[in-house]
Parts: sequence; C-alpha cells; structure tokens
Amino acid sequence: MSNQSGRVEAIFLIAENGKQAHEVRSVAAHPGRGLEGDRHFDDAEACDITLIEAEAIERQNAEHPLDLSQSDPRRQVVVRGVDLGQFIGRRFSVGEIECEGEERCEPCNHLAGVIGTEVVKLKGLVHTGLRASIVKGGTIRTGDAVAMTVSVSGAAERS
Repeated sequence: MSNQSGRVEAIFLIAENGKQAHEVRSVAAHPGRGLEGDRHFDDAEACDITLIEAEAIERQNAEHPLDLSQSDPRRQVVVRGVDLGQFIGRRFSVGEIECEGEERCEPCNHLAGVIGTEVVKLKGLVHTGLRASIVKGGTIRTGDAVAMTVSVSGAAERS
C-alpha cells in the first residue's frame, strides 16, 4: 500500500488537561516537541502527534449505539482516506511535516468516560488512532495530503 494517500480532515488541540478540545485550521509541528498550543507540547513523556481515521469514528458510531464527534477520541489530527495501521514503523507525510509511525493508540480515559468504560471493553473499541514522532517539522493545515513517504527509488521507505 505504498501509494496510499488521504487528507487532513480536522485538527484538534487541547490547551490544558481537563479542558475541551478546540478545532484549528493549522498548527505548527516541531520534532521532539509536538504541536504548538497543545497540552503535550514539550512534554518529554508524550508522543509528538496523534492521528485518527475519520472512517474509524464513523464505523464505531454505525456499529455501536454511539454518537462520537471527531474531537471525542482526543486525537490531534483526523484524517480521511488512509489506513493509519499501514504507517506503523514507517515514514509518512502530513502536509509539510514528516512523521514516523510508532504504535496504535488505545482509547484514553476521557473517551472511556464519554462512552462508558464497559462499552470500551465490551464493544471492542481498542484502536483509536496512531502515535507518531515528528521527524521534520512544519505546518499542518486542514486539507493537507497524508501519504507514505517515498524514497528516490520509488519504494516506500522503511525504518
């Protein structure tokens, strides 16, 4: 799936723990620091960026009696048209930035509180996004392309 590409559908930041996520049209992203304006910016224990597939939220709403908004899973970047699982251990671009996929995200305590802890456990809501490191910084904008990074030879780059 090296030709897999999609788009940034929404960007959400949370300024402080316990606060609501707010949508922005663009955000500066920094290697090893994260997204400016987010509560995890410069948090050495947090990953740089989290992403989630819009289709995954829609699928969870359709398969279970849920009404999750795109901000409920508390992932920073909502994408459409890509399977984020394909990016684990691989380089990919989000607009101007380059990332390396680390691992799938499990539902956070906030999401468990929104929909109920037992629903998370019983309904199989386990993979709610992707954690990634930022390798090359820049700006992410709504509508930006999301794609596997391709080397000069045309083969998908592996870490």
